[in-house]
Formats: sequence, C-alpha cells, structure tokens
Amino acid sequence: LPIFMIKSMTGYGKSSVSIENRSITVEIRTLNSKQLDINLRLPQNLKEKEINIRKMISNALIRGKIDVGITLDNNSADEAPVIDKDMAKHYHKELLKLSDSLKIDSTSDFLELVVKMPDVFTQREKAINENDSLQFEKCIEKAVEAVDNSRIKEGADLEEDFKMRIDNILNLLEEVNNYDKNRIERIRNRIKGNIAKFANDPEMDQNRIEQEIIYYIEKLDITEEQVRLKNNCKYFLENLNNEKSSGKKLGFITQEIGREINTLGSKANDSDLQRIVVLMKDELEKIKEQLFNIL
Repeated sequence: LPIFMIKSMTGYGKSSVSIENRSITVEIRTLNSKQLDINLRLPQNLKEKEINIRKMISNALIRGKIDVGITLDNNSADEAPVIDKDMAKHYHKELLKLSDSLKIDSTSDFLELVVKMPDVFTQREKAINENDSLQFEKCIEKAVEAVDNSRIKEGADLEEDFKMRIDNILNLLEEVNNYDKNRIERIRNRIKGNIAKFANDPEMDQNRIEQEIIYYIEKLDITEEQVRLKNNCKYFLENLNNEKSSGKKLGFITQEIGREINTLGSKANDSDLQRIVVLMKDELEKIKEQLFNIL
C-alpha cells in the first residue's frame, strides 16, 4: 500500500541540461501562500513556452509562492553578444547634442559611455527545436521533482513536531482526571456547607435547592469536553497520513480542538485545571503556526 504524508510548501530544486552549445538551468524556490503565485523569469527566446511552463509547475506544485528562474548560457561564438550599431549611433548622437548644450568639448571620447548604455549589446538568441524542447521539459520536471522531495522532507519534520505536540495535549488531558477528582470533591463540600446553612430555613424550597444543586454540578461537569478533545486529537493524527490530507483540513480540526480546550477552561473553574489549559493552548498555537506552511 502507498504511504501518504504531509508536505511543506517550502522547498528548493535545481536542474541543468546542455543542449548543443547552450546550457539551460532551472531553479525553483517555493514558500507558503494561501494561493498559487508563480513568479517566472526566463530568456526571451523561451517566452513562447511560458504558458506550458506555468502549467507544468502549477499541476505539480499545486499551491504556494513559487519563484522560477530559467537561465540560458551560450557557449558558442556564433551566439555571443553583438553590438547594436544603430543603437550605439543613436546614443552617440544624443551625447553630442548634450555636450553642445552644456558647452562641453565635442571632441570628447564618448565610446566608453556608449557601450555602457542599455540595449547596446544584444544576444543573438536562437530558438530551440522540438528535440531540445523535450530535453528542456525534462529539465523542468527534474527541478520540480527536487522541489517536491524537499517539501516531503520538511513535511516529515513538521509531522513529527505535530505528533509530539498532540501527544503533549493528550498527556495534559490525562492530568485533568487527577485534578478533576479533587475539584469535584471541593465543589461537593462547598455545596454541602451551603445547604447546611439553609437547611433549617422554613422559607427555603427543598425541591428548588435540589434542582439548583443538580444544575450546578452538571454545568461544571467536563466529561464530554474531555471525550471530544481526545477524539479530535486522534482525528488530527489520523489525517496526518490521509491521502487527501491538507493544511486547510488540519486547520479545521485544530479549531475544534481549540474550542474544546476553551470550554474545558471556562467550565473547570479551578486554578490547577486553568494551568493545564494554558499549557494545552500553548501547544495548540505552535501547531497552528506550523500549519500555515502545510500544502
């Protein structure tokens, strides 16, 4: 049976391929994001493949802020940069006009300035053929695969952290039982003491007193919250290895866990249990922080 695991949205992958006298490098970095956000940088002669490249990346990486850089280095003299003479002449002409208006000696040598101007050097880019395109696509696939492996590795580290923190919450929940026995005893003694004060009062309705006692005890009972919290924690662990596991779904489960912890704290009305609740909330907040980075 296949093993499913959570993935981080943070990853890195790089791949290179040599095609004739050119070297193509694909470098991908990913970060967490609620949506798919692809920032793609590629050479001019690969612009026609932009739509296909975006499709390949979005289908494989699904979600996150994805930065893709594709570079093409030419190793052939035939494809080395050349000077755009018309552009160079244009800059030289404009510099002469400027020197005249500023009363600068027109015999000045502007060549050093001209060659530094934008677009004076141009790349003689040669389109890649069909066979080269296949190799280029494989290069992208390898970079994407490296990103995916990186995401899986970080996801495994996060999974261990999640398991540890859920176990901490469950261990704290076990401590609740020890304190709850003493808490119930204190409540019972307090109620008995109050009843004793009013027992001989002829105006007191005994049935009403009994009803109030039952209501008070039921209101302070935390058994259901304990059971639901334990079940929600187990459900969270089950979904870590679910085929359709996602950060969003795990986030919904943590909301339910948080709701039970809050109810537990509000009903307990006990300093010892409040301390445990605070520790539970701390563990849960650390889980929530990390969930933002889960795919």
